[in-house]
Parts: sequence; structure tokens; C-alpha cells
Amino acid sequence: MGGRQRPPKARGARPEPNRRTGRPPGPRADRAAVDPGLEIARLEGYLAWEAEVAAARRDARAFADRFPWLAPDDREVLEEAYAEDRLRYAEEVVDRAVGRCRALAARYRAECRRICARWAAVCLGVAFAAALLAAVPAALHG
Repeated sequence: MGGRQRPPKARGARPEPNRRTGRPPGPRADRAAVDPGLEIARLEGYLAWEAEVAAARRDARAFADRFPWLAPDDREVLEEAYAEDRLRYAEEVVDRAVGRCRALAARYRAECRRICARWAAVCLGVAFAAALLAAVPAALHG
């Protein structure tokens, strides 16, 4: 049964090892540094998706078991259709959740910028007022 699966993200080819040491080359300026947190998140996402694929196949078999009169070929077609439909739905749920997370992140970034700008204005105002109050007595006595 071949359910729809998201392929893992494509990665570049592995660098050739150094001929003298036999070790892969160190970080270069043209290669981005690897973020361990991002790699862990990708691995978690991959494992979660594989668990969803396995659950879809398991549930498809359980659903097909409710129809014992089906021929083996018909049963396989039913299982594949069920699993594909379930994975399509799961993919839509994930895509909606990702879209919502991105929208919330953009909203929170905008709110944070607004709050920071407001605090900067307050701090500048207080600093200006303090400088003015410090300069006024000096100007009156001078």
C-alpha cells in the first residue's frame, strides 16, 4: 500500500573528505552554519509525519476489515484510498496550523516592535526632560 508521504527535505551532497586527513572539511564561508535546534525540529517533524503515515495505514486496514467479503485487490484499493484521504486531510491540518503559526508570529513581532518603539519614545522623553530640568537651574544661575 503506497500512501502519500511527504519526502524529506532535499539536502546538498556530502562534501568530499580531505585527502590528507580523511575528515570532512571544516565550515566554509559559502556554507551556512547548521542550527541544531532547527535540525531537531526537522527530525521531530519527520518522525511525527511517519507516525501519521503508520496510523493512517493501520486505520485503513481496520476499516477494510469491516468488509470481509471484499476481494484482496478491492481491499487493497480501499485501504490505499482510505490512507491517501486521511494523509491528505492530515497534510491540510498541518498546513493550516503552520499558516496560523506564521500569522501569529508576524502579529507578535509587529506588537513587539510597537511596544519597543513606545518604550523608546518614553525613555527619550524622560531623558530629554531630565536634561532640560538639569539645564534650567544652570541657566537661571548663570
